[in-house]
Amino acid sequence: MKKDAAMKQDAAGAERSSRRAFWTGAISIGLVNIPVRLTVLVKDHTIQFHLLHKKDGQPVRYERVCTRDNEVVPWEEIVRGYEVREGEFIVLEKEEIDAVRPESDRRIRIDRFITVLSVDPVYYDRTYLLLPDGPADAYALLRETFRTMGRAGIGRITLRTKEYPVLVREYQDSLILTTLHYPDEVIDPGQIEVLSAIRIPGKKELALAEKIVSDLSGEFEIGDYHDTYRERIEALIQSKMAGTTYHVEKPKAAEVRDLMSALEETLAQLKAERASAKGSE
Repeated sequence: MKKDAAMKQDAAGAERSSRRAFWTGAISIGLVNIPVRLTVLVKDHTIQFHLLHKKDGQPVRYERVCTRDNEVVPWEEIVRGYEVREGEFIVLEKEEIDAVRPESDRRIRIDRFITVLSVDPVYYDRTYLLLPDGPADAYALLRETFRTMGRAGIGRITLRTKEYPVLVREYQDSLILTTLHYPDEVIDPGQIEVLSAIRIPGKKELALAEKIVSDLSGEFEIGDYHDTYRERIEALIQSKMAGTTYHVEKPKAAEVRDLMSALEETLAQLKAERASAKGSE
C-alpha cells in the first residue's frame, strides 16, 4: 500500500511539474513547426543545508562587501565586471551585455538527423521534457519517426542568455531535449601528461581483470541504485528531531594491497560467493 501511495504521489508530482513550462516555442524543421513547451525532466533530491550561527541557531545572512573599503554595497551600486588581468577589471554595462546576447526567436532549430548513439554522452549537459503545446499530431509524427528509425535531431536553442547545441530524441513515448557542451568546454584527456605516462598492464594482470569483469557482468538496472548518503542524512535528521544522541563512527580506510594479490583474491571471493549462492538454492 505504501508503495502504491508513493507511486501515486510521484505521478501527481510529475503532472504538476509538466504544467510548469519555463520555455515555450516550436521545433523547427524546414517549413515544419511543432509547438512545444519545455519542462523539467530530472529532479535533484540533494538535501540542502543552511548555514547557521552556532551560538543561537539562526541563519547567517550574506552581504555584498567591498574588498577595498570593507563596506556593504547596495544593489543599485552593483555592476558587472570582467577580470582582464589579476586584480584588474573592466566594467560592462547592462545595456552593453543585453546588446550582444543571442536573440531568442522561440525556436529549436533542427539542422540534421543523426543516429542516437553518435553523440558521446560526455557532451550531455541537461535534459528536459518536451510536451506538445496544442494539437499533438506533428509531435506524435516526429516521435514515431525517431522511434522507428532510431534517429535524433541535432540543432540549437537559446535559453536565457546562452545558445546551446541540442539533441532532440524519443524517450518513453515522449520527446526530450538535451543541451550539449561545446567542444572547448570538454577537457581533452590526451592533453593530460600524467595519463600519457601510465604503463600498459601485463598480460597476466589483464587476464585476471577481464575474468573479474566477465564474472560481474550483467544487465543494467538503475533501480538497483539509491542515494544511501541522503538516506543516512534523513535518518540522522529524524534521530536528532527525536532527541537521540548520534555517535560518529569513522569509516575504515581502504587497504592498499599488491595489485596481483588483490586481483587473485577478488576472483577467489567471487568464486566463493557463487558457490554459496548455488548451495542456498
